[in-house]
Amino acid sequence: MPRRAHLPRRRADLLAARLDLDVGSARLCLACLSIVAHALDGCDRHEIQGRLMQITETLWVEGLDEHALGAVRDACDRGLRDAPAALADLEEDGGRTPIARAIVLCLARQLRRRERVEEHLASVARDRLARTWPELN
Repeated sequence: MPRRAHLPRRRADLLAARLDLDVGSARLCLACLSIVAHALDGCDRHEIQGRLMQITETLWVEGLDEHALGAVRDACDRGLRDAPAALADLEEDGGRTPIARAIVLCLARQLRRRERVEEHLASVARDRLARTWPELN
């Protein structure tokens, strides 16, 4: 029996943006996810797509499956467009689907935003530390 077509990438991207995803609560390898997150800095869509193709299946078998399936099931309960098709894709082909890659991309964006905030806070703290008096013991 031939495989059915997956949810198209653009629709998967739109759905993933509306899912309740949180990089902080997903039990993922952040080092693997950072490969995609740092590709975002270059803004080269071919490099980003290549990193997504390289990393998504690995993340899927290492725990993304639970997080992604839960978020998509929740989206089905909320009646979001394309959620049932995305759920069928994930249940059938897991990390080899456009929706799985779209979810990884959303999580990578969250990770990169979090890294930027932490970098900013560290630089602010470093500047302030230089202006303090050393402790006298």
